[in-house]
Amino acid sequence: MNIPNLLTLLRIIMVPVIVILLIQGSFLKALIVFIAASLTDALDGFLARVLHQQTVLGSYLDPIADKALLTSSFVTLSVLHIIPGWLTVIVISRDFIILLGISVFSIMSIPVEIRPAFISKITTALQLVTVLLSLSVLCLPGAFNEMWLLTLYWVTAFFTIISGLNYMARGMKLINNDAGK
Repeated sequence: MNIPNLLTLLRIIMVPVIVILLIQGSFLKALIVFIAASLTDALDGFLARVLHQQTVLGSYLDPIADKALLTSSFVTLSVLHIIPGWLTVIVISRDFIILLGISVFSIMSIPVEIRPAFISKITTALQLVTVLLSLSVLCLPGAFNEMWLLTLYWVTAFFTIISGLNYMARGMKLINNDAGK
């Protein structure tokens, strides 16, 4: 097990810690752990490239860790009425559609290479920033304008939808290419 994969596993381990801290109302501690988890997300990819330690395991673990971190954070913050429920539904629906697509490819024996599109990287960054700022508002009341946060919610929703549509288009193209064989 290399360092990038260990960092990814650490991010996965941090997920229940963040959820527990949020449920307990320890928002500052949750924010700190969330920041640490987000940093491992950036660091594991960077180290994998720089150290030439990109692995098949890492290519599967990294998106799983991202989904676990973001889905758990969005659901918990939504249940606590900190993030709007509609945004959480959009985020989870996109991830569900992606997983459903991968399942269909698997059933149809269509080989698929898991590579996020650039729009998906932007989406993940926006979702991380959305959770980060939503938690920051709780820890630093009055430091952020609510209008900025509402705008961020809509921008995040927009990019999440566009990213989901991009994955659907890529999936349809793969299915059509496979049907033509």
